Amino acid sequence: MDTSRLLRTTGTVIAAAGLLLSGCTSGGAGTSRAAESSPGSTPPGPAATPGEIPAALRPYYDQKLSWRDCGVPGFQCTTMKAPLDYAKPGSGQDTDIAVSRRQATGPGERLGSLVVNPGGPGGSGIGYLQAYAGIGYPTSVRARYDMVSFDPRGVDRSSPVECLTGPEMDKFTQVDQTPDDEAERARLVEAFKEFAAGCKEHSQKILPHVSTVDAARDMDILRSALGDKKLTYVGASYGTLLGATYADLFPGRVGRLVLDGAMDPSRPALELNRDQTAGFETAFVSFAKDCAKQPDCPLGQGGPDAMTQRLKEFFRKVDAQPAPTGEPGRPLGESLATTGAIAALYDESAWPQLREALTAAMNGDGSGLLGLADSYYERDADGKYANLMFANAAVNCIDQPPAFSGPTAVDAVLPSFEKASPAFGAGLAWASLNCAYWPVKATGEARPLAAKGAPPIVVVGTLRDPATPYKWAQALAGQLESGTLLTYDGDGHTAYGRGSECVDSAINRYLLEGKPPADGKKC
Repeated sequence: MDTSRLLRTTGTVIAAAGLLLSGCTSGGAGTSRAAESSPGSTPPGPAATPGEIPAALRPYYDQKLSWRDCGVPGFQCTTMKAPLDYAKPGSGQDTDIAVSRRQATGPGERLGSLVVNPGGPGGSGIGYLQAYAGIGYPTSVRARYDMVSFDPRGVDRSSPVECLTGPEMDKFTQVDQTPDDEAERARLVEAFKEFAAGCKEHSQKILPHVSTVDAARDMDILRSALGDKKLTYVGASYGTLLGATYADLFPGRVGRLVLDGAMDPSRPALELNRDQTAGFETAFVSFAKDCAKQPDCPLGQGGPDAMTQRLKEFFRKVDAQPAPTGEPGRPLGESLATTGAIAALYDESAWPQLREALTAAMNGDGSGLLGLADSYYERDADGKYANLMFANAAVNCIDQPPAFSGPTAVDAVLPSFEKASPAFGAGLAWASLNCAYWPVKATGEARPLAAKGAPPIVVVGTLRDPATPYKWAQALAGQLESGTLLTYDGDGHTAYGRGSECVDSAINRYLLEGKPPADGKKC
């Protein structure tokens, strides 16, 4: 199985700041035909009257995009300007936002641009568009929409946040995240401090300006530069928070929005992380029940509780004596083993691979779980890491105050995390500590988003989603004044494009005809 495709199209990632949320998404509908044209420049089409856009921002909204070939057949690329600091848009300090598109193929009348975001935070929208959405979305949707995405500020091609070198990340990902004594606690805290210090050293200029609110404002400039009067958008996982934030800021500029694998913006960081921990337990129970039916199940029989104990015993074994992987200096310890296992829980199609990797690791070969962990962290064969984990921490740590102030705060809630997930709870609790040492103070806070006055917004929730628990979709749909909830009774992360004809047809109809599914529809 191609783990890179698995984790980038349907997976989420554990970040140093907690969990990275990315998933399989699709996009929404624009209403203007002004950008219908050419491979050259795209004329602007601002959504609002001039008086609704501050004068200092007008040059950004009026900019023309100059499209060029970007080396991937069928796709074009461009660069968009946005103010580095929206509080000082006339300061002359800009940031470049990388954008890509694949023009509508026809037949049928072009509906506008469909902007897609795969989540994260930290996931490359351009990588997702070119590898999946621009070629894998339903033919009927790609026929009518220009498929568009961008790398949000701080991500990949857009002033990427950088923190650690490849060898430094190799060490960081091996640090024990279930400390058993004071020495291990001190080493974990030191690792988080080193990570934060590296981000400050290499990315001090961009770090204060990578919030979700900043990215949502960039998305409105993009909407205008594309020539669309309304934003049509499909966001998965964290991309739902980005989309809901946009709708709350610009409800009058909302077109057709699909928020798949929804986050709950009203939940503080501690509650988000604990909720996700319970979500991974739900996914593991589903995996365990399926595993017990297979002849090659490495966790044996006896039900999910007994299988959880066997998994914990395996984690304890590699904590004490890491398994060889064939890579010098990179044995499979508990942290990498946990990451590899969690990575495969995002998509039930990866369960056979997880069985195989666990079987091998329990017999002394950790290479399979290491491969899953590497794909999760976006580490290539040469030891180079994408900036996914760096951007993830940067956005998470500025969007909300930290979940914990220090190790004693983790101690206080550790039992609740372990109750939420006996196998993964301790590691996920300690992984949430690093924002305590972040060099930039958080500018956001948890709060409900209503998007008052917006047209219908479709919120999609999967009942046994490991990374974005179903109750988050219920909460977001309830907060949004025009939210309509679509429920998928299934496993894995997100729902659109993952095999449910019921889900796909409902979303496709909404994108193509503007008719949302009935609130509460279940598939």
